[in-house]
Amino acid sequence: IGAIVYWAIGYAFSFGGGNPFIGTKYFFLMGIPVSGYSYWWYHYVYAATAASIVSGAVAERIKFMSYLVYTAVITSFIYPVASHWAWDPSGWLMIGVPGASYQDFAGSSLIHGIGGMCALMAAINLGPRIGRFDKNGNPQKIPGHTVPLVALGGFILFFGLISFTVGSQFRISRSLGGPVTALIATNTILSIAGGGIVATLIKRLHPNMSNRWSLLTCLNGGLAGGVSVCAACNSIHPWAALVIGAISGLMFIPWSWMITKLRIDDPLDAISVHLNGGIWGMIAQSLFNFDTGLFYNHLDKLSWLRFGWNLVGLLAILSWAGATSGLMFFLLKKSGYLRVSEELEIKGLDIPVHGEPAYPKISYGSGWGVDSDLEIDNAAALMLMPSDSEDLDEHIKTSQD
Repeated sequence: IGAIVYWAIGYAFSFGGGNPFIGTKYFFLMGIPVSGYSYWWYHYVYAATAASIVSGAVAERIKFMSYLVYTAVITSFIYPVASHWAWDPSGWLMIGVPGASYQDFAGSSLIHGIGGMCALMAAINLGPRIGRFDKNGNPQKIPGHTVPLVALGGFILFFGLISFTVGSQFRISRSLGGPVTALIATNTILSIAGGGIVATLIKRLHPNMSNRWSLLTCLNGGLAGGVSVCAACNSIHPWAALVIGAISGLMFIPWSWMITKLRIDDPLDAISVHLNGGIWGMIAQSLFNFDTGLFYNHLDKLSWLRFGWNLVGLLAILSWAGATSGLMFFLLKKSGYLRVSEELEIKGLDIPVHGEPAYPKISYGSGWGVDSDLEIDNAAALMLMPSDSEDLDEHIKTSQD
């Protein structure tokens, strides 16, 4: 859906020239130069990523049709309009003011900020999962499905973030393209590392926390670090990338606490990773940019002007995303299309919605034709494991008896 709607209208709204607010040509990619197809492809991935961020905040309780609706709206309209403002030469943030234009190299605000703000609006309108908070509003833990698979997903996202930032250079064949690309990759992994380490240490050492080495906190802290460096990864020194990531990992902890305290249920901490990282990333861009950053030019009026314009753009982008997505999710809620019934939420959506069990009994049984594998406990199964010379059918019959 994201690919189709971005092909049909999204890219035109983003990069179709037009006026400072929205693009007006290249609908269905008609008239686009041949060299523009690679640009379409990369920005389609950007648009789809902004939409996919929302899924973490709405997990286990949103209707499938609503998922399709918000994916289409974000990728065709919400993200394209904002990206036109900041990345198209005719956009008002790109035009800027004399001496300053908006600076967000790989989407701290335009991808992660938009995705995080849409996720916040979705979670508020959906409400928490059943059992997430008790009658007094105290949070209750709902364990995830499998931590190893979460870890696998986290590392895939780390790799994706590196590809994201490196790919934003678009060309490495021209002069200095290769060295800049290498700097981007270096900065991205350092920021991821800084965020993961700091968040993990806080979780381990803070007296009011678990005092454990949390893998899940490490993953989210690392992702927050990767998000925050997107805006400036091509224009900062590696030490600054480490600092940016470390601060993002530090901020992830109070963000996650605050979201829970407000009784907003975000199962994957998508808001605390992406909205937090996106906001801090835009501030950090203005501080640590080795050409214009306030850290190096704190008395320079032009650097302060650029800092101010970045803040104006960040506020405009987040306000746009919050207003449009908030209206969308509110209308879905009022029309009854947003949240599944209590029964479906408790029992799961796999069979009634998709007609396919997520965990078919035949796939998760012993595989040896035993009617009920639960009748044989693990210890008995280990003791009764047949040797190669035993008759398998006889063994199954004996163990059932």
